[in-house]
Amino acid sequence: MDIQPRLLLATEDTTLARTLSWVLKENGYDVVTAIGGPALFDRLEQEEYELIVIDVGNADAGRMDRLASVRRDSRYKDTPVFILADKDFDAVRLAAFDLGVSDVAHRPYRIRELLVRLKAHLRLGRELNRTRSEARSRNEMMEILKEVTAALSPEKIYQVLVRRVAQGLHVGRCSVVLASPGDTTGTVVAAYENPTLRDLRVDLARYPEISRALDSGNTVLVGNVEADPMYQDVRSTWGTGVAGQETRSVIALPFALHGRLAGVFFLRTTSDDPPLNELDLGFAEQVIEAAVAALEKAYDIERAGDGQAQLRVLADTDPLTGCANRRVLDERLQAELDRARRYDQVVTVVLLDVDDFKRINDTHGHIMGDRVLKQLAVLFRRELRTMDFLARYGGEEFVVVLPETGGTGARLLADRILRRVQQHNFGDAAVAVWVTLSAGIATFPDDRAADEESLLKLADENMYKAKRAGRNRYRD
Repeated sequence: MDIQPRLLLATEDTTLARTLSWVLKENGYDVVTAIGGPALFDRLEQEEYELIVIDVGNADAGRMDRLASVRRDSRYKDTPVFILADKDFDAVRLAAFDLGVSDVAHRPYRIRELLVRLKAHLRLGRELNRTRSEARSRNEMMEILKEVTAALSPEKIYQVLVRRVAQGLHVGRCSVVLASPGDTTGTVVAAYENPTLRDLRVDLARYPEISRALDSGNTVLVGNVEADPMYQDVRSTWGTGVAGQETRSVIALPFALHGRLAGVFFLRTTSDDPPLNELDLGFAEQVIEAAVAALEKAYDIERAGDGQAQLRVLADTDPLTGCANRRVLDERLQAELDRARRYDQVVTVVLLDVDDFKRINDTHGHIMGDRVLKQLAVLFRRELRTMDFLARYGGEEFVVVLPETGGTGARLLADRILRRVQQHNFGDAAVAVWVTLSAGIATFPDDRAADEESLLKLADENMYKAKRAGRNRYRD
C-alpha cells in the first residue's frame, strides 16, 4: 500500500495498546491509540481513519453502546471496524445490535493472521472509498466545468476554482498564487477564505512549499507541516497567530498556461481539520487540468480584445451603470435556482429601489439622476462578494442575487448598503444630494416563490412594504 494507513486502536488495556501498537507500526501502519471511551470519541473528533480497531473484551453494555456510537457517526458509516474480543464473546450479539462490523478476532491472537485480516479489510474499505470518490469527482467536475466555462475572465475563473474546490474538499483555505520559477514574490489573485481579496503581493520566502512547487514543476503534498523539515528555516518568522503556525497540511499544485508555469493552486487545512491526502490531491489535479483550457482562452480573449466578447459584454450590460441588464438577470437567476434545487441550497435576492427618485430628477435635473444611478452601482459593488450578481432591474431599481445565502446574510448586506447610501453625498461641495433606498428581500426555496419570476415578485412586494413603512429600510 503506497499510502501509510491511518488506524485507530481503542482499548482499555494499556498493555494490549502498547504491544499491538508497536506490532502495527512495525508493519507500516500509522497508529493512534485511545485508552477508554472518552479518548475514543476525542480521537474521532480530531482525525479521520481508514480502519478502526476496537477491543470490546466480553462486550458489556457500555462497550456495545460505544461501538454503536461509532457506527452512528456518518463519517465512519463505511469505515471498516475490526473487533478484538475475548474467546467467549459471541459475535452474534453484533448482528443483534445491527452494528455491521467488518470482522471479529478472538483471543489469543495470532499476529500474522491478524495482520492479514486487517490488510484485507483495509483494502476493501479503500476500494469502496475510491469508487465513491471517483463518482463524486465526476459529478462535481461536470458542475465546476459548467461554471468555469461560463466565466469570461481569468479573475472569475480563479474565483470559481477556489470556491468550488474548497467546498468539494471541505477545506477552509484555498487560493491561487501567480508566480514563475525563481520569483521571490507572488500575487494572490483569489482566496476562498477572503472572497474580496485581489492582487495581494506575498513574500514567497515564507511559503517554501510554493517555491518548491514552482522550481521543480511538481506538486508538493505535506501531511504534517509541524514536523516537515522543509519549514525549518521559516518557523521562526511565523510568530503568534500567523497562518503558517496554524496550518496542519498543505497542497501546492503548480499549473502551466500556454506551456509556461504560471502559478500554484494552494490548499491548506488547520489543526481543526483532517490532513489533506492523495485523494484530495487527485481531485484538485483533475479540476486544475480541466480548467487550464478555459483559463488560456480567457487570457487570449483579454490580450486580443476579441470583438465578439466585447459585443457580448455590450449586449449584456446596462450602458449607464455598467451592471448586467434585465435579460442577463433572468438567465443568471434561473441558473442559480437550478443549482440550488440540485444541491439543496438557498438563493436570496435583494431588490433595491431609490426613494422618491422623481424628486431628484425634478429638483436637480436628469444628469444628476443619471449620476446618482452610476454612483449607486459603484457603492453596491463594494459591498458584494465575487460570487454575488448585480443587475439593473429597470429605472431606479437594482437587484442583487446572493447564491448560497439565506435571509440572515441578506439582511446584513441590505443594512450595510442602506447605511452606506444614506451617508453618501451624491452631489458636491456646492450642492449636496442625499439619497435613501428601500429594499425587499426574498429567499428561495419558499412556498410563495417556486421560480425566478415569483421570487422577484415576492422581493418586489417586500420592497413596497418597506416603502409603506416609511422608506430607508428593508423588509422580508
